[in-house]
Amino acid sequence: MDTAPTSLPTRFTAQEALVCAMVLMGVSDRGMSDAELAAMSRLVRELPVFSDFHTNEIGTVTEVVLTLLDQTEGLDRAAEMIRDALPPRLRETAYLLACEIAAADGDATQEELRFLQDFRITLDIDRLVAGAIERAAKARFQVI
Repeated sequence: MDTAPTSLPTRFTAQEALVCAMVLMGVSDRGMSDAELAAMSRLVRELPVFSDFHTNEIGTVTEVVLTLLDQTEGLDRAAEMIRDALPPRLRETAYLLACEIAAADGDATQEELRFLQDFRITLDIDRLVAGAIERAAKARFQVI
C-alpha cells in the first residue's frame, strides 16, 4: 500500500484491492460474520491470484478499510481505489470475491445487495456478467 503522510493509503496493490472488496462486502451489513471471515481466509489461501499474499495481511487491509469507512465518502473512496488498482480483467474477480463473501453466510442482506449494485457500477461490470457471477456464487453455497 502506498500511504500518504496521514497514513491513509493513496492506492492499493491489486491483491490488496481484491481483499478490500471482500472486506467491504463483509462490513456492508454492519459486521463481518465468522463464515465471511473463514471464506476470506480460504479464498486468499486457495486462489492463484493470491499466490504471494499471506492470510495475515488480511488484518492490515481490514484496518485500512475500517479507517477509510470512518472518513466522509470513505466507501466511495475505497471502491474507487479498488477500481484504480485493478486492470479491467481483474475487476470481475473483485466482484466475484465480493459475491462469495455475501453468499458465505446465507442469503444476502439488503445492505449487501445495495453494496453489490453500487460496486458493479463503480467497476463498470456489465449487468449480465454480474448476474452470472452472482448466481454462480449463490450456487456454490447451496445446502441440501
